[in-house]
Amino acid sequence: MIRNVETLVVGAGPAGLSAAYLLAREGREVVVLEQDPVHVGGISRSVDYKGFLLDIGGHRFVSKSEEVVDLWNEILPEGFIERPQISRIFHGGKFYSYPLKAVEALRNLGVVQGASCMLSHAWARLRPIPQPRTFHERVRNQYGERFFSIFFRPYVEKVWRMSCDDVSPGWMGHRIKAFDPLSAFRAALGLKPRTGEAGKSFRYPRRGPGMVWEAAAEKIRARGGRVLLGRKLERLTWNDKSGSWTVTARLANGEVETFIARNVVSSAPIRDLVDLILPKPISLLHARELRYRDLITVALIARSDRDLFEDTCIHVHDPSLQVGRVLNFRAWSPELVPHEGYACFGLQYFCLEEDGLWSADDSVLVDLAKREMAAMGLAPQAVVDACVVRQPKAYPVYDEFYAGQVRIVQLDLETTYPTLHLVGRNGMHRDTDHDHAVLTAMLTARNIIAGRRIHDVWAVDEDARYVCSGTPGESAAPESERPVPRRAA
Repeated sequence: MIRNVETLVVGAGPAGLSAAYLLAREGREVVVLEQDPVHVGGISRSVDYKGFLLDIGGHRFVSKSEEVVDLWNEILPEGFIERPQISRIFHGGKFYSYPLKAVEALRNLGVVQGASCMLSHAWARLRPIPQPRTFHERVRNQYGERFFSIFFRPYVEKVWRMSCDDVSPGWMGHRIKAFDPLSAFRAALGLKPRTGEAGKSFRYPRRGPGMVWEAAAEKIRARGGRVLLGRKLERLTWNDKSGSWTVTARLANGEVETFIARNVVSSAPIRDLVDLILPKPISLLHARELRYRDLITVALIARSDRDLFEDTCIHVHDPSLQVGRVLNFRAWSPELVPHEGYACFGLQYFCLEEDGLWSADDSVLVDLAKREMAAMGLAPQAVVDACVVRQPKAYPVYDEFYAGQVRIVQLDLETTYPTLHLVGRNGMHRDTDHDHAVLTAMLTARNIIAGRRIHDVWAVDEDARYVCSGTPGESAAPESERPVPRRAA
């Protein structure tokens, strides 16, 4: 059976559902195809395990874009709660505030280590590496080699599963908040009054991030749109004469569905999407070079008559431990943990599908999580249950050449396929927060309604601000990172 639709959306994550909702709200015909047979929300879904709700990733609903916040409120007018933002870093057997408080960090390191960091910082300022090409070089210029080696290298290499010398400096962006090691060292010695930080909080859905996207899916259906789960995308064929797409998807029972669409909005990983397009894009080989990092969450459910810690998240920088972050789900929302006298912790392991960690038995991963919680002095009183959630392609990898590859794919697809729109984290290969994904979807919906690209979605920066200046996409990569296009075989 062939169905005609004005806009077909690939992926029911934050970007795909936001675009679909805004189009449906304007009376436009829209269909969303999602591979997951149960959940909407992508990595922002809420996984229900025996009534315990797991947030895969940890998603704060905070944005500098008022439009994004207004849309969240429109989708879920009731259901958000305010939560204190408390996070720490675990390194070398000690806990540090996150973001790092400079005075605390240098005091914990001690006078000798602190002095070494100060001198290294001063040297980096006097002799910076010109035109830093890697994450290592850029952070070294800002903080010094010593501070980089202690705090940044172990965690970043754990997260990305590759050397900091192979990570693009573009990842630094808003992920690392700056402080001045020299001023901190002076304060640590009592040469400057210590200043405190105002408490911070964030908004969060009572039942986890999936609550927002489940509400979005319901509103899309209420406005005549369709959100179809359990559909694996098989082929997108472009008809240049009619300016339309023929899209096929397969259900679990083997049945194939076909759609004829004027517009396609995709939040699928670029590498996967480009491989399914006919005729083959010129940029196919560049898309195939894009890489992704995968995520394992091990949830430990324990009997606990008190909170082991009040943090929402602990970032584990210690290189002796494999875990990258520990989430305390009750601190995110009490409703994620439905029973009194219990606690639930999510230990996140960053890996690649080809790693032994990814293919390890669940029991092996659960035992590892228990041991590593104990090593941090956070062992729950009694773990009574556990589960493992694997999330492939959780985050796009920022290697040395990713920006140039993405730029080539972007220009090729926009030129060759004028009604194909890329949105969101994996759809645009950007490791950004979900408010960025939502804003790119909002601009895409406006482009579709206008019938042309009046907004450049690539001009949305890491802080979800639309910077409409210059040539579309021109800031995607420096000239040195732009490889020469190669025609697909």
